[in-house]
Amino acid sequence: MRVPYPQVTTGTAVGAARSTLALLTASVGAAGLAAAAARPGLLASVDQHAAAVRDSLDGDRRPLTPAALAGYAEGVRSAARQHGWWPPPTDADPWDAPDWTLTRLLAVCALTRSLDPRHLA
Repeated sequence: MRVPYPQVTTGTAVGAARSTLALLTASVGAAGLAAAAARPGLLASVDQHAAAVRDSLDGDRRPLTPAALAGYAEGVRSAARQHGWWPPPTDADPWDAPDWTLTRLLAVCALTRSLDPRHLA
């Protein structure tokens, strides 16, 4: 019997999740988390968003995984783009007043940092 769609192996899925999180960290997380460290209001907002992400992924009952965080981030980004959202231009400082989407994606980056490093290697 032929399978109509290619099967995704666990290694491929984990690799794709890690890749998604690495790209998100490079594009949003590095600069955003540095800005949050210097801006208490932004840090508080990121913490609140991270708690909401953790709640929506049931993070209190089971450990967060790269796959769960990557899927969540892709869902946020996809929904936002359907509503006309695009990341801010690279020459702007988006961290003075980041919108909900950017803050939520930054929260995913913060949660990614909190994962056991063995999950990301």
